[in-house]
Amino acid sequence: MPLEEPSWWYGADADDPRVKALKPASRIFAWAGARRLRNAKPYRSPLPVICIGNFTAGGTGKTPLSLLIARLLRARGHSPAFLTRGYSGRRSGPVWVNPTIDTAREVGDESLLLAEAAPTMVARDRPAGARAIAAAKSSTHIIMDDGLQNPTLAKSLTIAVVDGVRGLGNGEVIPAGPLRAPLDVQFDLSDAIVVNGGGDNAAILQYLRATFPGPVLSAAVEPELDDGSLAGARVVAYAGIGNPSRFTASLKAAGAEIVAERFFKDHHAYCEDDARDLVRLAASAGARLVTTQKDLVRLKGKSGALADLAERSGSLRIVLAFDVRDLARLQELIDPATIAAG
Repeated sequence: MPLEEPSWWYGADADDPRVKALKPASRIFAWAGARRLRNAKPYRSPLPVICIGNFTAGGTGKTPLSLLIARLLRARGHSPAFLTRGYSGRRSGPVWVNPTIDTAREVGDESLLLAEAAPTMVARDRPAGARAIAAAKSSTHIIMDDGLQNPTLAKSLTIAVVDGVRGLGNGEVIPAGPLRAPLDVQFDLSDAIVVNGGGDNAAILQYLRATFPGPVLSAAVEPELDDGSLAGARVVAYAGIGNPSRFTASLKAAGAEIVAERFFKDHHAYCEDDARDLVRLAASAGARLVTTQKDLVRLKGKSGALADLAERSGSLRIVLAFDVRDLARLQELIDPATIAAG
């Protein structure tokens, strides 16, 4: 299950007693990760592998970037497939996702979102998943959603996504901070960075452009509601995601008036009581229920109060947007990766 991040990762400094107490554990975590990288013998797929990852635990916008890259590849006449671990799902794979019958409990919520856009393979063993995609002979590229720190599969291109508002937190490695590995190690694993949000003057964008040797692109999320405009709408916002502040910011950007919020841990499995409470809250506030696409697919196939919640909820569709210059730079990164890896 995903790690539930402490709020102080993004507020505490190096002198905080919690950070000091956890630094020895962080050193062990970092050492174990470095050892795994050194000893890995990655499988090289005959298909190009484009990996979208992040430096920190929690949400940064990997999935919207994966979906955008799939669109860019299809515009070039290619046929990409997604490869994902299927976080929070029961199936270990390799197995193709069937979005018409599979549920989030089986394959994970992100897998269902990806499968709406392109064929999606769930595999905790990434090389096995890559082999299964290649064996099907229907895809030209593999887009690996998450896995920057996974050394078992060789990548043709690796892009890290960083939240432009939260940045890298206190700069410490898990569990003392949000970093999945020391930053210099992760720089070495990455070909490019996309900073999601914060604008061109964001401190983290300027820092990364000064310290990272490769391209650092700027992007932002653009909200789209799947069932109508949010402008002026009173909404109850609810979600089980790693970074709910980005969700509420997107709702406000779309013109919504948030009258109440209910947030749960990442990949939360909603229960009947959750559903009844949310429906009652929206009714008493005279407001619409709005959640994320990931949360709405998690309610797919449910019955009773959960089915009622799904029926009453709209979802906020997130699209990652670049300016013309950085979109062209992203395309320049992707084009060389269309050369077969094997």
